[in-house]
Amino acid sequence: MAKYRFLILNGPNLGALGKRQPEIYGTDGMEILPVLLDKVMGHRTADVELEYYQSNSEGALIDRLEQAREQGMHGVVFNAGAYTHTSLALADCLAWIQVPCVEVHLSNVLARPEPLRQKSFIGRHVIGVVAGFGMLSYALAVQALVQHHEKE
Repeated sequence: MAKYRFLILNGPNLGALGKRQPEIYGTDGMEILPVLLDKVMGHRTADVELEYYQSNSEGALIDRLEQAREQGMHGVVFNAGAYTHTSLALADCLAWIQVPCVEVHLSNVLARPEPLRQKSFIGRHVIGVVAGFGMLSYALAVQALVQHHEKE
């Protein structure tokens, strides 16, 4: 049995990873994450069990975050997509559930031309942010969650 259980949570339009705007988000889908994790973490990959969830609905994402708390998940890797920049409801949920969370973005949101994309409502309620490394951002976030737990 794995030592850590993490939820990979993706928001709107991220069900189309690998197809949607590849010039911004790349051509890889979530299926490559285990391979990237293996490269980043090596033998430690066996310590991690991942569960994946994606929804275009803000309410469904909140429900899944609350469920992660109830299930005793050790952490969440969360790419809230456009909700990152607009959702007080997701920020409020992250503030109370007390589950370590890493905010993830495929692109470097600080370098995006739209000023709105440079603001995160959820950022103050996460332990860190990984952005701009494509799918590798997810693997780095998982590694950060493992290290977060090991220094406790």
